[in-house]
Amino acid sequence: MIIAVCHPSLEVHMDIVALIGRVLFVLVFLMSGFNHLTNLAAMSGYAESKNFPAPRAAVAVSGIWIIVAALLVLIGVWGDLGALMLFVFLVATAFGFHAFWSESDPGTQQNEMNHFLKDIALAGASLVLFAVFSQVGIGLTATGPLFG
Repeated sequence: MIIAVCHPSLEVHMDIVALIGRVLFVLVFLMSGFNHLTNLAAMSGYAESKNFPAPRAAVAVSGIWIIVAALLVLIGVWGDLGALMLFVFLVATAFGFHAFWSESDPGTQQNEMNHFLKDIALAGASLVLFAVFSQVGIGLTATGPLFG
């Protein structure tokens, strides 16, 4: 790390900054995952309204999926795998649930576009995290990368 060469004490600080960033990043996924599991009926109704197959099972599995992915990123145990899991979830959610281009009501279309863009932006951030985790020694992690 170039910063560490110039200022060795900054390396520790950057590890802490990376950990704080991971905590902030995964909060939305942990909360959403627990919401999937604790509000299964309501979430399943939404999935059913979007014609998603086996909505109850899909909501339960996706809730567990994003909790596991978020914990992998947070703890830094195969964080690269966790980041890729979040990427898959976000792209599937963006295209499967927020197809704004198929909405005719302007308000609904705008709302779905906002959710679509949010999911795509978070998917991009997940790919950046994947790249960061693939570099051993960046941030405070429990293991090295799975795909490195």
